[in-house]
Amino acid sequence: ILAIAGNLAIIFASRVDSPSIARDRTLPRALKASGITGNPFEGQVLYKNPVNQAQFDESINSASGPVRTSLKAMRDVPSAYWIDVKAKIRGNTERSLQGILQDASSKSPAEMVVFIWYDLPNRDCKAKASNGEICCKYNPDRTCDYTWQLECNDGLKEYKETYADPFIEVLQKFKGKVPVAIVVEPDSLPNLATNTGNPRCGGAATRQAYEEGIAYAVKQLTSKTPWVAVYIDAAHGGWLGWQNNLVGFMTILKDMKLPMNKVRGFAQNVANYQPLGEAMCPYEPDSGTNRNGYCLNGRHSSEVCCADPCSLAAEWNPANNELNYAQELINAAKSVLGIDAHVIIDTGRNGVTDMRKSCANWCNIRGAGAGKPSTTNTAEPAIIDAYFWLKTPGESDGCTATLPSGEVCPRFDSDCQSIDSIGSAVGEPHAPEAGRWFDYQVKQLAELAHMD
Repeated sequence: ILAIAGNLAIIFASRVDSPSIARDRTLPRALKASGITGNPFEGQVLYKNPVNQAQFDESINSASGPVRTSLKAMRDVPSAYWIDVKAKIRGNTERSLQGILQDASSKSPAEMVVFIWYDLPNRDCKAKASNGEICCKYNPDRTCDYTWQLECNDGLKEYKETYADPFIEVLQKFKGKVPVAIVVEPDSLPNLATNTGNPRCGGAATRQAYEEGIAYAVKQLTSKTPWVAVYIDAAHGGWLGWQNNLVGFMTILKDMKLPMNKVRGFAQNVANYQPLGEAMCPYEPDSGTNRNGYCLNGRHSSEVCCADPCSLAAEWNPANNELNYAQELINAAKSVLGIDAHVIIDTGRNGVTDMRKSCANWCNIRGAGAGKPSTTNTAEPAIIDAYFWLKTPGESDGCTATLPSGEVCPRFDSDCQSIDSIGSAVGEPHAPEAGRWFDYQVKQLAELAHMD
């Protein structure tokens, strides 16, 4: 993974205050205790990366009319920054962890930054678009040999010493200076919960890499940087929403013996397009389970909370939208892990709900629109800390077989040639590699945005 329809006449502010709460402006609220109490996003000014804004500027300069207006609004929405290679940890520019923290801490007040921690050995085992730089075993060309599944001792040593430890060291230098939230390793544990039949994911080396790597990351973050709000990636409702998948995911977390009492909760829909939903349904669990049966078996199908553009409820999945998935996650975490978890939901690209022929498709989706801007004004603030653009709209999900330059893409994933993917239809441009700016896509996201 690497990380509008309607006219806009809205100016988006990046402070997420609740007017009923008084605050001391001299120090970010989340830094006043050795750990996280309450919503870490509440009352913060959220950081907007000038690197991302410069990318938006390039697209704005070649746009006109309502698309240009939407792009200008999108430019000023805070979004997360992905630390997806070791080279992004240290440095003085806003393309690095250290540089971003320096910039955010220089503001008055210091601005809250959200990072994606993303560099496990054998990363992205199911897909190819964002395979990582650390391997359990390397091929001669330094790509990962996923057929090697004996163990991952060398890969984990590299991960700890050259990615995790330096990441923590940089964070520690900014203790008391800037509020931070971190999403840990998107797609990794969900792959272990559901894709064990794929030898790239289910083999012993990849499983060791993911379980030991994430355990190390979470324990380091919660013990050495307890002021950082930690969210573990929990995929989305169209992936883990089925009861067996969700319980499997929670059981993996339990078996890993993570310090879940020090973790704020989970991140949903990271870099994906699942519908947010208009409302969370009442909780009416099926007999003997935690699964909410409110929308299942055709019940309440006319109610707005049961709207089901991906036809998940028809497949006995109660997570027909991400609000309902949040409820499933929280209840499962309470039941299996014994914790009161909270969530953040990626709303960067789910402004349109019915644009896909198959909701299993995830790569550069045609007809998508930007969604609700980053905010703590959520439908269920008791459990949802924020809607947040965890992947900046405009960053590609993955390349087409041929790059815009005409060269063959070395990371081509066949899912990026799906019937729903930009670049698969005649007349559409080739897509760049994951994380690169995709001008055609960001203009479509702006054109079809629903940011209200």
